[in-house]
This record gives sequence, structure tokens and C-alpha cells, in this order.
Amino acid sequence: MPLENSPPVILWLRRDLRLSDHPGWAAALAYGAPVIPVFVLDPFIEQTYGAAPKWRLGESLADLQRSLEQRGSKLVLRRGDALDCLQALIAETSAQAVVWSRQYEPAAIARDTKIKSALQTADIEARSVNASLLFEPWEAATKTGGPFKVYSPFWREVGERDVPAPLAAPSDLAPPDAWPDSDDLGDWQLGRAMNRGAEVLAQYACVGEDAAADRLASFVEDKITLYGQRDFPDRDVCSRLSENLTYGEISPRQIWFHAQAARPGAAKPALKFLKEVVWREFAYHLMYHSPALLTGNWRAEWDSFPWRDDNDQAERWRRGQTGIDMVDAAMREMYTTGTMHNRARMLTASFLTKHLCTHWRVGERWFADCLIDWDPAANAMGWQWTAGSGPDAAPYFRVFNPDLQAEKFDPKGAYRDRFLPWRGDTVSRDASNYYQAIPRSWGMDVNEKRPSPVISLKEGRERALAAYQDHKQARDREQDTE
Repeated sequence: MPLENSPPVILWLRRDLRLSDHPGWAAALAYGAPVIPVFVLDPFIEQTYGAAPKWRLGESLADLQRSLEQRGSKLVLRRGDALDCLQALIAETSAQAVVWSRQYEPAAIARDTKIKSALQTADIEARSVNASLLFEPWEAATKTGGPFKVYSPFWREVGERDVPAPLAAPSDLAPPDAWPDSDDLGDWQLGRAMNRGAEVLAQYACVGEDAAADRLASFVEDKITLYGQRDFPDRDVCSRLSENLTYGEISPRQIWFHAQAARPGAAKPALKFLKEVVWREFAYHLMYHSPALLTGNWRAEWDSFPWRDDNDQAERWRRGQTGIDMVDAAMREMYTTGTMHNRARMLTASFLTKHLCTHWRVGERWFADCLIDWDPAANAMGWQWTAGSGPDAAPYFRVFNPDLQAEKFDPKGAYRDRFLPWRGDTVSRDASNYYQAIPRSWGMDVNEKRPSPVISLKEGRERALAAYQDHKQARDREQDTE
């Protein structure tokens, strides 16, 4: 129980919208004082979250509001500069400390460093904790003391480390006797940019801490033994927890421990799954040590590669009208459901950056606008991995053939049938939903026929390989003259 008349503690929530395994809640409650949970919609969020992630954030906040109110607490909402909002709350409540979970994007680090300095100057304790990663990005190092640039040795370094056990949800949230004013979540209109697409996405989203816990339990109990089939997009064998990790509705430690518990009966598939969890850690490790990963080529030699900027062919790619069924199905899956199967992500990224010779940044921005599991580190690393410009990347000359990939991983066409109206005698609910979600200005309807191919796969591959060869030769000439 909080000490009588103790100044409250502000718990500044960000991408950690849960109660279970939350080091921030534990740190705030350790003061023995009332705790005021706060979410600030600051310019960092306003400027970096795309349409679908922002809508999904609103859904998560609404769920957390309900959960806190059921436990006798509240979620205070403020909008504006984070430091200004926190200082105003401190003045209103006489708070003694502010606790938050770390974020690792360079802009977030700069913001939080500024805030911590300002609060400490005002004799307000500022404390940050890790609530979103298994390990801090600086905790793993090569034998020479530098950051890892390749996944395999990173996995060998951290894969067998002891992970602290998840924390239980607090039984007493220590609410204050009086609450500061709060914005109304509805006034923020976080789904405004989605227009009618929000109603479609709502059919597929799995929102909130309780839903995330159920999703994890179902995966471990029923699907993890089948995880070896994860490359087949028509098979429901993946955890789909990336959506919930994005908003912190579940922690990586909870996922890690549940998967570890499944290993005695499903050792190989569970190990494959755990490696995917650590792949996310690797993305944050890279972003922390090389923040330019988010905005530019990780390999500087790719700065001179003749990728095209945005173009008409890229627009057809965005709309799922390339005339290549596997690519179009994947793009429509993303626009309809807010997620995309991982194998399909690689195929669509390869098609854009190689067959269409378009810069990975064009695709990265579209994914950031459409994915409800958008993660800044994983999205940037994934795009650069496929494009060939990133760390530990697939070589550029590895050009996925979407038709061959469809034959291998969607042999019966079930995935393509699900999202494309021109396949089969009937149109599925998912294929129809796409037309309910897209802007009317696109002028598309469910009666459309298969588009003609935007480019032949042979021509696109040959163009990509020729561009790569020319680029390589130019680089070789530069090095010879240095």
C-alpha cells in the first residue's frame, strides 16, 4: 500500500501497454507512493506512426484504459511535447519521480535524454527501465568488443543466456486519491487517416494484453510443433505475436519462457521460433549501434546503386495490381488485415527492389503506413536484408521468383485464392474486404480482372542483375584508382 501523503510517481507509458511483466510498473510501485499512469501523444509518435499503426495504438490504449479502470486505476492522456506534458503533470500532482520504459530509436533516445536531464535539474527523479527486449542492445559484444553485424554469432552469444523470469501483474496499482485531468481518447482521432479501412482492420486485429496472452497460449499448446511449416502462408502455424509486441501488450520474456516450456516436447520447432524472437533483438542491436539503418543504406557502397525513386510501377505494387498473383495476394493481405506473412514480405520486397528496381525506402515507408505490427527496427532491417544493402543481408543477385515461390509454398493456391477475386468461382470474404478498405479514389472493385503483368519476371530479373553487375564493376574501378 502507498505511504500516506507520499508524493505520487508518474509512470510514463509508451510501447509497453500492459500490466504483466512490466518492470516500469514494478519500479514505480517500489517507491511506496501513489502511481499515476500516463500516456503522452507527442510529436515523435505523431510524426513516426503511419495510418494503420496509429489506429492500432488507439485500440491498445482503449483496451488498457478498460483494464486499469477495472482495477481501480486510470490512464491519464496528454497531447503535446513530452517534456512540457510531464512538467505540467508534475506541477499539478507534486510528483516526486517519473519512470518510463526505454526506447531505442535515435530520436527517442535524444528526447528521453533531454527529459531526464531537465527533470533531474528540477530535483525530480527520472528512472528508465528495459521492458521491451530480452537484452539491452549494448549487452552483447563481439570478441573484439564491437557490435555484432551478423546474426549467427549474435545468436550464439545471447541464445543460451539466462533470461529473467517474467514478473507477475501487480495486485495493487496504488491509485492516487485525486487524479489530474486527462484528454479524451476519442478526441485524438488516432484512426482518422484510416477512413473506412479501420472497420475492416478491426475484424483482424487482436487487441490488448488478455488477447495477447490467449494468442501465446494457443500457439504454444496447438501450433508450435508445426512451426517448421512457417514458410507456407496458407497454414496457421505462426504465433502472430508481432502485433502485440509492437505495442507492448506482451513482453518478449513472456514469449521466451512459454516457448522454452514447450521445448521438451517440441525441441526443434521451438528452437526455430526462439531464434525468430532473437532476430528481433538483433534488429534492435543493429539500430542502436547503427541508427542510420532507419533512413539510409547500412552499406555505404549501395548509395550509388541506381534504384528508382517512387514510380508508377511501385504504385501498382502498392495496390496489389502487379499481375503477379503471389505478390498481389501479399500486398492485399497487408492492406486488408494489417499484417503480412513473413515469406510474403520477403517476396514483395524482393519484387519491388529487384524486378522493379525501386529503392527499398519506398517499400519501407508503405509497410510503415499499413502494418499494425510495424516495428521501426525490424521493418528497416527486413527491407535492407532483402534489398542487399543491410547487415548480414541476402545478396542482391538472389532474386526471388514469385511464381516459383508460389509453386513451392502455396502449391494448392489457397493463399492466393484467399486474397484475389479473379481466382476461382467465388470471392472470399478477405478478398472482398480489400475493396471495402481501399480508398475509393483507386477506382477498383471486386469485379476487376487479373491485371497484365507490370513486367515479365524474366525481364525484371535480367534488368536487376545487369544493374548489379554495372554497379559492381563501377565500384571495382573506383577501388582500383584509390
